[in-house]
Amino acid sequence: MREEFDDCRWSSGISEMFQSRRRHERRDAAEHRQRILEVAQHLFTEHGVDAVSMHQIARTAGIGQGTLYRRYAHKGELCMDLLSEHHEQFAEEIASLLAATTTSPALERLDSVLAKSVALLEEQGALLGPTAGTDLHDVQCNESDNSRRFSFQHAPWYLWLHELFAGLLAEAVGRGELASLDVPFTADAILATLHPMFYRFQRQERGFSPERILQGLRRIYIDGVKSPNQGEIHCFDSPESGL
Repeated sequence: MREEFDDCRWSSGISEMFQSRRRHERRDAAEHRQRILEVAQHLFTEHGVDAVSMHQIARTAGIGQGTLYRRYAHKGELCMDLLSEHHEQFAEEIASLLAATTTSPALERLDSVLAKSVALLEEQGALLGPTAGTDLHDVQCNESDNSRRFSFQHAPWYLWLHELFAGLLAEAVGRGELASLDVPFTADAILATLHPMFYRFQRQERGFSPERILQGLRRIYIDGVKSPNQGEIHCFDSPESGL
């Protein structure tokens, strides 16, 4: 039965998501871009996205402001590139994780992906500014350029994640680890919960910790839909959970 789930199409989309950024980029240009992104990440983490100017980024990186603007027309483009760096690393980590756990139950692998997803959202918190936008690549990195908005649900990153979650859910159902459910709908529901804007709301407005958010995801999307013959695998109740 293992062969039925071995050919996961989501893995084929990892490299394609980031090819356009790498294509035709010279080594020196790539190193230059990496320097800019490292400086921007440090400044955003220390001061917040809104408080950091393009001039400050250029000065700290030791380059001319004109050079920075030739690469990034505005701070929104720089943030989009920085988010892509996080996403590329995340995709590579997920690929390595699933390759190393091919014999593990699908629910265990789904749990690991949920944990890494929450960690990613927490890591890119500095990029989720005070008025987070509705799109993953529009999150308050964007400086009033609403014409650049696009449908989050049609973005390559969303489609890749949807295929990843749907694949793990379908495998869990097929192996009897989960009760029968609407896999595409459930994958969409997970991604709605993991939307950066919603995550920011829970962290800042609700005051939930990353651990509480992850526990809630586990309760709903793993334990809550588990097949009756599967025992609970999580016992993470804490005083703050209220669960």
